[in-house]
Amino acid sequence: MSALDDLAVPAGDDDHVAGVPARLVAAPADTAQAAALVAAARDLHVVIRGGGTKLHWGPPPRALDLIIDTRRLTGVVEHAAGDLITVVRAGTPMSRLHRLPGQQLALDAPNGATAGGTVAANASGPRRLRYGTARDLLIGITVIRPDGVVTRSGGKVVKNVAGYDLGKLYTGAFGTLGLITECVFRLHPEPAAHSFVRAKAPPGQAARVLAAQPAASALEVHAVPGADPELAVLLEGTPAGVRDRSAEMARLLDGEVSADPPPWWGAMPPGDVTVKLTGVLSQVPALVATAVGAGATVSGSAGAGVLHAGFPADGGDPHARVALLRAAAVRAGGHAVVLTAPDGVRPALDMWGPVPGLALMRRVKDRFDPGHRFAPGRFVGGI
Repeated sequence: MSALDDLAVPAGDDDHVAGVPARLVAAPADTAQAAALVAAARDLHVVIRGGGTKLHWGPPPRALDLIIDTRRLTGVVEHAAGDLITVVRAGTPMSRLHRLPGQQLALDAPNGATAGGTVAANASGPRRLRYGTARDLLIGITVIRPDGVVTRSGGKVVKNVAGYDLGKLYTGAFGTLGLITECVFRLHPEPAAHSFVRAKAPPGQAARVLAAQPAASALEVHAVPGADPELAVLLEGTPAGVRDRSAEMARLLDGEVSADPPPWWGAMPPGDVTVKLTGVLSQVPALVATAVGAGATVSGSAGAGVLHAGFPADGGDPHARVALLRAAAVRAGGHAVVLTAPDGVRPALDMWGPVPGLALMRRVKDRFDPGHRFAPGRFVGGI
């Protein structure tokens, strides 16, 4: 019997991706078992599922035979505190990696998100301003290629320059190039103190705040139609340093210091259509104004030029709204990507929009997955 026969079970009612039901589900327990499973599934179309927090992002797969579930690929393999690194299996909940003794993996993630899924989506949150994204903090990776071959890249030191940095290729590829089974992350010390400064202020304050306080750990903005935007700044460091910088930030913003984040901190805005908007920092106010003017609620990392706009699909023409937001993002020097949309709206939307380097990305896909079996149609340009 093959690993597919041993591990795969019939899919249930909840085993679907963007409305497309699967036939089978399999959950390998380690890298060797995962490699045998992928090799045995060479004729099947595959989507990888971690915690499922981003499974509804992006277009539906063109075909779906097998969901490979990483829920059994869990655990911290190694935590080398002296080297500030950790090796974890892909299905490990991110919440566990936020509680390493004295150290942290400084990637914000929703409840239930896994390490592998966070890397596959190159996810990040408010603290990307200081610590970067998954792409920046990943220093090693183990992946099962679509042909079942185990590939390893990087290592367990931060400055590793041997060979190609394939980890960056897999990061943000949405599972189209293979199955991630292990990740090596760079860690940061847990800050001794932190505080939040909250204020009602135009998003244009973001540039002035960053110029005055370059050590801010995160700068978030939240705006709803018909109300003044709210800014929130996270400051981390020593108790004395945080106290002094918080007081100065509160003075600059005419705001208040709090130990707790606002309820909208790091959360996606409400709405069954959500769009990720990027742009240069100076254009954040214009992006916010355009989105709010289109009836969207906006939340996001103003200090990093990354916003999320959410609106109901039945509150107007969603295609026109997406086109308006995409044009605003292009003017701002960035992009607009539709993350979520209802099944009835999704097929008619260009969810990824124009992407530079698409021809090269197609060649990479053809080389790694010539049968286009992994997450077919889920990535840019229908890859």
